[in-house]
Order: sequence, then structure tokens, then C-alpha cells
Amino acid sequence: MKKHTEHNGHVDRKSIRRSGLRFCAFAAVMGLVSFMAPASWSQEAFPSQIHVAAGERATDRILNVGIGRSVVINLAEDAADVLVSNPQIADAVLRTPRRIFVLGNTAGQARLVLFGRSGRELASFDIRVEKDTSDITRIIRRLIPGTSVQAESINGKVVLSGTAKSTLEAQQAADIAAKFQGDETGSAIVNLIAVSGSDQVHLKVTVAEVERSIIKQLGVSFQANLGAGNFFPFGSNFPNFNVNPSIVNQATGGVTFSSGTSSLTAQVEALQRDGVIRTLAEPTLTATSGENASFLAGGEFPIPIAQEDNQISVEFKKFGVGLDFTPIVLTGGRISLRVKTEVSELSNEGAVSAGGITISALKVRRAESTMELPSGGTLVMAGLLEESYQQAVEGVPGLMQIPVLGALFKSRDFLKQQTELAVFVTPYVVKPVAAQKMVRPDKNLFAPSDAEAIFLNRLNKIFNPAGEQAQGTYHGQVGFIYK
Repeated sequence: MKKHTEHNGHVDRKSIRRSGLRFCAFAAVMGLVSFMAPASWSQEAFPSQIHVAAGERATDRILNVGIGRSVVINLAEDAADVLVSNPQIADAVLRTPRRIFVLGNTAGQARLVLFGRSGRELASFDIRVEKDTSDITRIIRRLIPGTSVQAESINGKVVLSGTAKSTLEAQQAADIAAKFQGDETGSAIVNLIAVSGSDQVHLKVTVAEVERSIIKQLGVSFQANLGAGNFFPFGSNFPNFNVNPSIVNQATGGVTFSSGTSSLTAQVEALQRDGVIRTLAEPTLTATSGENASFLAGGEFPIPIAQEDNQISVEFKKFGVGLDFTPIVLTGGRISLRVKTEVSELSNEGAVSAGGITISALKVRRAESTMELPSGGTLVMAGLLEESYQQAVEGVPGLMQIPVLGALFKSRDFLKQQTELAVFVTPYVVKPVAAQKMVRPDKNLFAPSDAEAIFLNRLNKIFNPAGEQAQGTYHGQVGFIYK
């Protein structure tokens, strides 16, 4: 900004000359600073042309040239000679004394030196010939707005640096670079993109199962011995209950008739059992976007394994409530989840006994899937409706077919099972909070005194609130409930 002084309506010419000299000096300094700025300041890693000012000492400057591309060097002084250390890597053509064309032939490094008419060195450059990644940078920034990704080529590999808003955008930039390079496996891409926002994802999984079973057994068993002279005819019928063979606590009632050497014993076995089993597990876990997290609340049980020379080793199998998931926060607050959840427990059904050792079986409910949900949204990840029905009738052939009275000579075994299982998944995008705002489940849980435990049957200590009692009645649930 120039300031002119006037005397009697005439402009001071010395002030104008001083202002003009200051402006030229400022322009020269800014041009030198722009030339000496590092390559990271420039938006183009592969420049199309560069300028060397008069009297400027440009030595050991790095010049990136793309394979099959050219760079124009503009000089303020006349150049008489050009030296290239390795013409197979790069070549230089002196079109005019002040304009030189540098051509990139193949990947590698070379040195370029420019000499003036007096033999003085005008400029020198360390040439790096790599595949031009300027197009990759422009494509990534155009297809993924808001990212600041820079692509560089090093020894045939493409290195991506800069920042992205999410892990998904960083992966998308790597995929675009791999497609541009024609690399299907992505081995030629080095992804160093930093994610500006590290989102935390809290996942809540609810596994709910209700199983109902109905068992009915009704059987008649009898045994008869008849004495007729030297002959003793006999007969018997005992039901096996093959549908439910493990039931041994049936209600039993009967009668015995005896006359001389003849006897008749009749016995009725009856059972009806209704059972309901409810299984509920709610594992929760928090992980950073793009990172894997796992959780297991349970235990391990040993399994003997036979080895050589009659040796036995022990391998432990995990069981309990397990959760494993990998979240990726997408744009618009949506979350991509790869979830694996499992609820397992020891069971006698399917257990194996060998050599006096009983190996327990596992009852497992497992689900694994990949899904996309909004933050706070719930989706049924898996569901199962199962119903099984078994019934068997056995008795004395012929007699069991008699109407009404045939019921005395047959037995019925009945089993019906119904199972309903559902797995609910709810992800949340959360942020860390202060420790003083968190409440532990064991807070204010203390053991009672001996007098409270013996005379008042208390399992935990009860605290009375201090101060005046609040007015009104509170409606709702509060605290922990143990049933």
C-alpha cells in the first residue's frame, strides 16, 4: 500500500521511486520464498513447470517427474549445456537457451545440472522418476469430498497420506487407488491415511430364548401266574416308555389278586410334566470404529484327548456368553457391523462317557452376520421357532384293540417341545464421559452385620436417607431387583 505526498498540488517523485523500490523488493522476496518452499506446500507433487530466477542459487532441489511425462524448466539466464547423469532414467532437451524440457523414461533416480555460457552452474536437480500420482489425488478428492488425501509413488508403490473423516472413507480411497493402479489385491497400496474422528461404538446384544416342554406318560403293567395241576401258565406286560426313557419318577398305583397258586398283579404308571425355561443374556461391548473387540463371560471345561503311547492330554473348551464384533461408522450416522454372538452352557444331553470319564456336551445358541444399522436402531439378527412332537403307543397285540377295555393293555408316551429364540442387536455411537459420572453396580453394596443377617434376614446392608423426606409418591422402578 503506497502513500504519496503532495506539495502545492505536485506529487513528490522521490516518494514514488521509494515506494516502487519497496514493492519490487517485496515481489522478489515472495518469489524466492515460493521457490524455496518445500514440496509439501505445493498441491502438485509432480509439477508441470518450474522457474529459476536470475542470480538464484538453485542446487540439490528435488524434481519429481512422472513416467512418460515432462517438466518445463524456465530460466532467467541463458543455458549453454545440460548434464543428465543417467539418460535411461530421464532425458533433458534444450529447446531454447532459457527453456529446458525434462522427460521421464523409467522409474529411478538421476541428477540434472544446468551450466551457463561462462561454465558457471545455474541450477542442479535431483530427479525422481516415478509413476505420476497427481491423477489419483484429484480423483480421490473429487469422488470423496471433504478428504485431504495425498498420493505419492515410491518404488512402484502408491503411498496414501493425509486425513479422512471416517475409516470407511479411508478404505474407499485405498480401493480407488488400487483400481487406478490395476492392483486387484491392493498389495501395491500403502494406506497411511489418518482418520480425523475416532468414533466409539457401543453394541448391545440381547439373546432371549423361551423353551416349553410337555411330557405325558400313561402305562399299564401286569403280571399273572396261573396254577393248574402240574402246569403254571404265566404272562406279563411292562411298558418301556421309549420316547422319554430317562423319566423314572412316575406316579404308581396297582392291585394284587391271589388265590392259591394263582396270582395277578396290575400296576398303573402315570406322569404329566409341564416345563418352561427362559434364557436371557445381554452382553454389551464398546470399540473404536474399525477395530475388533471381543467379550466372554463364562468359563472353560476340560476335554481329555488321547495321544501316542497311551498318553492323555487335556484341552479346555470355552463356554458362556461371548460377543465379538467389528464396527465401522459410516456417513450419516449409520454403522456397519460384523457381529458374532454366542450363548453356550454345559448339558447332559449328548454327554459321552468313556473309561469312567464323563465328557459334558454344550448347548449352543450362536449367530454371526454383517449388517448396517443407524445409531440407536434395533434389528433382529437371528430368530428360531422350533417345535418337536413325539408319541409312542405300545401294548399287547389284539387285546389293545378292544374298545374301552383295550386301554388296560396298552401304554402311551408323549413329548412336545416348543422353542423360540431371538437375537436383538442395537449399536450406539457414543463418546467417553467423565469417571465421576459413572456408577458401578457394586456401589453402596455392603455386607450386613451379624445381627441384621440373623434376626432381620438381610443379605445386604440398607442405608437410611438423611434429611427430610420428599413429599409425594414416586411411581416407577428404581435400584436393583434380585429374584
